[in-house]
Amino acid sequence: MPRAVRALSAFVAAATIGCSASSTPSASSPELDASAADASVMLDAGAPDSGPGDAAEDVDKSAPCATTFGSALTNAFGRLDGTVLAIVPPNDQACALPNSTHLVIQVTIAGVAYRMVVDVVSDQLSEAGSDDDLLYEINAPLAAGPWSEGWHPGVALDYVTTLAVHSTSFAPIAEGALVDRITSEIALGAHISVFATSDGEPNSAHLVHRNATNADGAIVIGPDSTNPHYILLRFSEQSF
Repeated sequence: MPRAVRALSAFVAAATIGCSASSTPSASSPELDASAADASVMLDAGAPDSGPGDAAEDVDKSAPCATTFGSALTNAFGRLDGTVLAIVPPNDQACALPNSTHLVIQVTIAGVAYRMVVDVVSDQLSEAGSDDDLLYEINAPLAAGPWSEGWHPGVALDYVTTLAVHSTSFAPIAEGALVDRITSEIALGAHISVFATSDGEPNSAHLVHRNATNADGAIVIGPDSTNPHYILLRFSEQSF
């Protein structure tokens, strides 16, 4: 039970006990007006507190995951525009086609699900001995034209030439923190764009990170808004 509701319940119980020992005040009495004001203060004070157990924190974004997938992705780098169905953490065995090292964003096009497979741990060790990915986020116009539901091969996205972003802008982030960060920023049911490469799997696209000239992967939140938000990833050995 949220803190504000618990506080109000306790207050009401205390007020009821007090009333049973005295006469009931009229609707216009100062006592009743003061009690209502006190209850309002307690509700206002408790509302911003979103502690453990609140609904927003308890949402399992993997729960709606699909069991079957589409087959419309061609062997190409492209931009997938669709609606977020589920976000499946690495090695989640409850959902179809689990992946031990990748976060899977399931995106629907015309009600059919596709897998956007995001590498959240580098297979290369940095000089510091870390295998963390490196993360950078930026707001910028959606590359390759307006959002339009579907798979769009033949587009281009390059961190340097499209977004003027270089490797020095990125900061390392551990796998767990990266999974939590991406999961928390993406809302179920929202429109999304993912720049990625489909390499023969018609239901999945990969390489959602710095990849190649004009073929860099990225997640774009709010792609059809006035201020799209890019999540960019690179590995420690990549310099650009």
